[in-house]
Amino acid sequence: MVECMTRFLLAVALLVAAASPAQAAPARWVGTWAAAPSSAVPGTDGGYPNFSIRNIVHVSAGGREIRVRLSNAFGRTPVVFGQVTVARAAGPDTPLAMPGTMRTLTFGGATSVTAPPGADVVSDGVALTVPADSDLLVTVFTPAPGGPVTHHQLAMQNSYFTRDGNHTADESAAAFRERTQVWHYVSGVDVRSSALRGSVVALGDSITDGANSTPGANLRWPDQLADRVNTRLGVLNAGISGNRLLLDGGGAGVNALARLDRDVLAQSGVRSVVVFEGINDIQQTPHETDPRKIIAALQQIAARSHDRGLRVIGATITPFKGWFSYTDELERVRQDVNAFIRTSPDFDAVVDFDAVLRDPADPQRIRPDYDEGDHLHPGDKGFEAMAKAVRVAAL
Repeated sequence: MVECMTRFLLAVALLVAAASPAQAAPARWVGTWAAAPSSAVPGTDGGYPNFSIRNIVHVSAGGREIRVRLSNAFGRTPVVFGQVTVARAAGPDTPLAMPGTMRTLTFGGATSVTAPPGADVVSDGVALTVPADSDLLVTVFTPAPGGPVTHHQLAMQNSYFTRDGNHTADESAAAFRERTQVWHYVSGVDVRSSALRGSVVALGDSITDGANSTPGANLRWPDQLADRVNTRLGVLNAGISGNRLLLDGGGAGVNALARLDRDVLAQSGVRSVVVFEGINDIQQTPHETDPRKIIAALQQIAARSHDRGLRVIGATITPFKGWFSYTDELERVRQDVNAFIRTSPDFDAVVDFDAVLRDPADPQRIRPDYDEGDHLHPGDKGFEAMAKAVRVAAL
């Protein structure tokens, strides 16, 4: 009798378990857009007092709650963000907000926040349905002097501003009559989601930054990668034009080792990083002609990323024959570094961008149909090929 009762109770427990829905994954913050702070705007020691700046940013993955990161990374004095709003854009390349989507952000419940020199701040979350692959307007009002002004120098995207006071909550575009091709202050957007597995960061230079891609079209290779994975992953662009592994570059940001914590490891929900740096160490003056130093920097990035539990994807350095600084000696450095990347156990996976872009008839050059024209930077078609070369399973 006891045995029968035990079997009966076990059967009931199994039926209940089978009928119960699987426990949903908890919602968490995941990065959906980023722009690495590259430098301070020249001549802005007094900041932008009484400016409202409407930054247009293009998210990768979507969600129903959103928060924004602002940066004073290159500031030497505190900067006051008097009011910050976020809204969906009414269309491409417009400061006009979609009706009913304007939200005022808070910071610890307050509508203003002060960022100390060198610091970033993150807003509270706010309810806003954000579709994947869509444009947002992040508008920042700076009521008082506070500079120099931190920015991302190469946006390949128009944004808009006014010098005439607080227009952050305007749905209308009427006040935003001046145009800029940089992103001011805004450095990241997160969405809260239980469906996303996390984010992948593309750490790179001008080729990752999208130099010479079609402006406003979001055809950088990380954008096109996002089109493949945005139901599962956010994709964050941490490319800075001119950036190097070993040396700072003025407007090209601090070296990749120095910015790794802020631009990669501190990103929300980050699970993997694609490391695509080194060509500027080789081709820029002063040239780094010892491949061992470049390799050591890549090993440091891999080790520090692994310490945080990230997957690390190494990317080979792409061809540059025909670029003004090309020499056979520098080409040998590139080849030595690429040989390391292809075979090193420091990486969890490799994406061979060199093999993707090189001309079979002249492997030191970019394929003519992928070459933007300067023999260093790919065009839109080259970026598409790069994005397709990334194995989604490796992320």
